[in-house]
Amino acid sequence: QVQLVESGGGLVQAGGSLRLTCVASGRIGNFNIMGWYRQAPGKQREVVATITSGGITSYADSVKGRFTCSRDNAKSTVHLQMNSLKPEDTAVYYCNIKWGGSMNFWGKGTLVTVSS
Repeated sequence: QVQLVESGGGLVQAGGSLRLTCVASGRIGNFNIMGWYRQAPGKQREVVATITSGGITSYADSVKGRFTCSRDNAKSTVHLQMNSLKPEDTAVYYCNIKWGGSMNFWGKGTLVTVSS
């Protein structure tokens, strides 16, 4: 079974930075996509950033230029460096990994709160 464990969330003032980390364990497909999603209160879950096992990244327009997604394949780890945080970035951030078209796993989430 695959497990994803997020860390690094917390409370930060607007303009500040946080770095989220997700560690994956279990039997993981070699060619996978890891990513970060978020869900704010009363809103649907949305994609924030994804990164392929080859290092190709994709970002939501709302975070481009502020967030950076990176990964360490040897450690099955993905990071999300979040800079210039805004109150609207407040949400529970979830780590995700998927491969093979049908394998799709989620972490339990970590709360990020940005105060104004």
